[in-house]
Amino acid sequence: MADIRAIALNCTLTRSPAPSSTELLTNQILTALADLGAHTSHVRIIDENVSPGVEKDMGDGDGWPRIRELILASDIVVLCTPIWLGHMSSVAQGVLERLDAELSETDDAGRPILFGKVAVTGIVGNEDGAHKATADLYQGLSDVGFTLPAQGGTYWVGEAMQAVDYRELDETPEAVASATATLARNAVHLATVLRERPYPAS
Repeated sequence: MADIRAIALNCTLTRSPAPSSTELLTNQILTALADLGAHTSHVRIIDENVSPGVEKDMGDGDGWPRIRELILASDIVVLCTPIWLGHMSSVAQGVLERLDAELSETDDAGRPILFGKVAVTGIVGNEDGAHKATADLYQGLSDVGFTLPAQGGTYWVGEAMQAVDYRELDETPEAVASATATLARNAVHLATVLRERPYPAS
């Protein structure tokens, strides 16, 4: 296995140090990746003063350029979000908008700069919308150049119209743990393949 690096972008709306269900799932995904030998790191986006926009650097103390460098240095990007009103968080939408700037960036072979990178997703909520949020994330991540592995998403959705959060569960449901493990295996496999056999030059 190549020396794989993974960065998690946690798109919770909750600032540190408050507990977050999204952070719990994010950490579980990173643990699964680390168990396979990946080097991992984690950014809670809302703590980083990321400006809205579609440029690489929006100026005036924008926190995105530092995060962008972490993304470019990684093989796997883990994008995790809660569900609000049936959709991904506004923070996650903002991340996709900032990634839009990469469409005009290419590597030395003329390929879009994100072509060699794998993206996976994690979703938590206590209302419907996990499949919708995953689909929206997949579309946006694919558009900007990421490659998505088979079963590259994991999620937990609580009982409708109840107030139980993922972090309040006594244990991780087996279905979620299994999906997370599959996500990690497939992401590391695909990232290794792309490292060894990159997409053709443009």
